[in-house]
Amino acid sequence: MFNNIDIQKLLGQLAYNSKDPLLFNSGFFLFFFLVFLLGYQFLYKRKVSRVAYFTLFSLYFFYKACGFYFLFILLSAVVDFNLSNLMYRVKGKGNKKIILVISILINLSLLFYFKYTNFFIEIINDLQLGHIQPLKLILPIGISFYTFENLSYTIDVYRGKFKPVTSFLDYCFFLTFFPKLVMGPIVRASDFIPQIRKDIFVTEHDIARGMYLILGGLFKKVVISDFIYVNYVQYIFDDPSRHSGIECLLGVYGYAMVIYCDFSGYSDMAIGMAKWMGFTINENFDSPYQSSSITEFWRRWHMSLSSWLKDYLYISLGGNRVGKFRQYFNLMLTMLIGGLWHGASFNFIVWGGMHGAALALDKVRMTIASKLPKSKFRIPKLTKIAGVIITFHFVCFCWIFFKASSFHDAGVIISQIFTNFNGAAWRPMLEAYGTVFAVMLLGYIIHFIPGAYQRFSEMVLAKITLAGRIAVILVFIWIIIQVKQADQVMPIYLQF
Repeated sequence: MFNNIDIQKLLGQLAYNSKDPLLFNSGFFLFFFLVFLLGYQFLYKRKVSRVAYFTLFSLYFFYKACGFYFLFILLSAVVDFNLSNLMYRVKGKGNKKIILVISILINLSLLFYFKYTNFFIEIINDLQLGHIQPLKLILPIGISFYTFENLSYTIDVYRGKFKPVTSFLDYCFFLTFFPKLVMGPIVRASDFIPQIRKDIFVTEHDIARGMYLILGGLFKKVVISDFIYVNYVQYIFDDPSRHSGIECLLGVYGYAMVIYCDFSGYSDMAIGMAKWMGFTINENFDSPYQSSSITEFWRRWHMSLSSWLKDYLYISLGGNRVGKFRQYFNLMLTMLIGGLWHGASFNFIVWGGMHGAALALDKVRMTIASKLPKSKFRIPKLTKIAGVIITFHFVCFCWIFFKASSFHDAGVIISQIFTNFNGAAWRPMLEAYGTVFAVMLLGYIIHFIPGAYQRFSEMVLAKITLAGRIAVILVFIWIIIQVKQADQVMPIYLQF
């Protein structure tokens, strides 16, 4: 029999805890996911019940991740569901545009209030235009992601590319689908909604692919990203003035791997879980550090965001249809806004501006290269390798501003690398952080493994028996438990 203390502990576990939110790498999530899958087995063939069950679990997941802020996603769902259907019914492009503007203003107002109010208050105070007390605001988890999904939905309806759903439950299911709810990928309604009412059929390949992505994503997040960050990178960026240039340089290389494994690991887990449930979410990362140009990098990094910015911002500004100068301006403005999307800080704006300038210069380079005669002495492989090295180091340079807490700290890191390198410090560094550097090297090796080897791993998983898969999962969970950090390391993109 349960006593009152046991019941209170159980209710405490089921309630939201700000110090231990429900995330894919939390201990409670395994229990949550297993309970969900158990019920899903009985309901997945009954479409209405499946959608209702999934939506309720997703809302509970969101509540466990951010508390009563989950009500904001319901509010935004109500607003955009009704406005999109009203927009579809009214006659005249002018009336449709008015409704679209209302939808955009409501969505962006909610985002701006929580994300940028204190940023602008700080600017006003710094410019001595007033003395306003900053508000005590907590950024709701996932608000940037589901805001962009709402906007793409209503814009597609306005453009006539998509007929709005007539079932509010279906729209809630699309918006709250828990695998992608907290940290993306940003899913387009036109890609996802047609899957909601289809018959669910999960193949052996889907199971193997999902398993590979879930385990691989968990490995990237917990074993590589968390370990490197907790045991090395955070020390460098907390106070870079205390570390030599070589330590700072390796800290930057480490952060490049940390942010990639952190975010792509979560994306992989989301895509893998969706596969197990019979849904397809588009890929979000494609080995971005293998890119030989900054344009290619943005085709491989956070693909759902870069494609969203291209389709709904860059093209809306005129894209490349308005002359070269305007094209470059549009690229710069798009990336500046993309930087601001990441956070209310001038560091992010500078990060976005540098990428925007690099993209514009890359367009110039490609224009010039297309007009030059091809040299028979050109060596494609060497050109590719040089491009990868240059692109990677430019991206790493930009990561300094992305991660550093201030311009001053970013300047200190750059100054230490170029004026106080102290290469002789590599030996004591290796003795102190040998395991960290080994994990970092492992991360880069895995990143540069050709896709053919990944597909081979999926084929192996598809061929082994159920008992074999369970054994692999149990062994993997045991490994994760052994290396997991004592305190939960919050995902980097939760702040966005």
